[in-house]
Amino acid sequence: MNPNFGIGRKNIDQPDSLKGLRRHRPDYVLLILCAALLAIGLITIFAISPGLTRSTNVPNNYYVEKQSIAILIGLIGFSFSAIVSIDIWKKYLTPLIIVSIVVSLAVRVVGVRVNGAFRWIQFGGISFQPVELVKFTILIWIAGFFAKIIREGGISNLGKNIKPLIYAFFIIGVIVAGLQSDLGSTVVIVIMMSTVAVVAGVPIKKLIYITVAVLLIGIIAISSSSYRKNRLLTFLHPTQNCQSTSTGWQACQAIIAVGSGGIAGKGLARGVQVNGYLPESDNDTIFAAYAEQFGFIGTVILVCIFFALFKRIKDIMERAPNNYTRFIATGVLTWLSIQTLINIGAMVGLLPLKGITLPLMSYGGTSIVFVMLAIGVVFNISYYTTSNSIYNEDVITGANNENSSMRRRYGRTHNAYPRHRS
Repeated sequence: MNPNFGIGRKNIDQPDSLKGLRRHRPDYVLLILCAALLAIGLITIFAISPGLTRSTNVPNNYYVEKQSIAILIGLIGFSFSAIVSIDIWKKYLTPLIIVSIVVSLAVRVVGVRVNGAFRWIQFGGISFQPVELVKFTILIWIAGFFAKIIREGGISNLGKNIKPLIYAFFIIGVIVAGLQSDLGSTVVIVIMMSTVAVVAGVPIKKLIYITVAVLLIGIIAISSSSYRKNRLLTFLHPTQNCQSTSTGWQACQAIIAVGSGGIAGKGLARGVQVNGYLPESDNDTIFAAYAEQFGFIGTVILVCIFFALFKRIKDIMERAPNNYTRFIATGVLTWLSIQTLINIGAMVGLLPLKGITLPLMSYGGTSIVFVMLAIGVVFNISYYTTSNSIYNEDVITGANNENSSMRRRYGRTHNAYPRHRS
């Protein structure tokens, strides 16, 4: 990353809107990588469906059909956010915030309690996980928040401008970690917000106080919940409670599934752990179910696809046309990469179980829909990406020189350059 990529970018006087920018060919590789992960996830769900249906007494095609519908809705969401103006998210941010808060509070009233956590609202045969909406809403808010601060030149006066961020951290801690008992998603959201803050130019030392406060909240949340304490103890001593279904069973069975896959795996639909041994094999532990069937080679391929997806989003982030779009891409990159790291890390025993999904693969419509919606926004941004040279100091300092050879060359080779400056 260019050393001038952070706070120095504020010197480029770009509007937050994409109006006035020329479109060019978007990043279709991003779409292909997403499709590959969705397909792998669906194939894995298909392969483990016999074991799942036997234990739940549902029709044989139940999980595959539900996942297919979720993917279809996710693709519709992707298409919507990839086509419509990115300004629409700022326009409807207030309703998004209100709805996010309402459904997050409602989960304690009409939600379903599972393992001591209130994370789902069910109506009919449909389940909705409010925290996924919260992640998307926070993504849009944090990007607009820092873009506005930089546009108004207030990044240096952090004592005044950082207060809304502190309030947001507190509200998320109360609602997500407290009311919903979802510490894993809280970690993802806090890291996403902190990363955007650092990219926006907030000195890391300024975030130390927030980090300490978050750590204290995390310690309190763990110590006050026997369920979380058991998970932490299981992580520290993974082989001591393998026979206890309330503590170490899931972690041990996940490690067994990953290890039993060997080099090439047991083969499609030939996994053993999904037959009543591996809990949540369609959701939180789908990586372990996949690893058992496709082995080390398959897991390496899968991790490479994820890495390629993150690399594409990172490239779009670095070449985003303005601060607002750059912060959105930063948030999406952090959201997906951290969630993937936590999920896979837990499956191989490197991190405690957190109960969060593997993006684009885990069974569950809410996660797929909002992840695809977020990736669609990044795909939309890729229509307007600029050359990497726009971040160079000579271009930053001479950005307003209409007659520079750099700008003439840029205008001929990259039609995303703005027709006008604000």
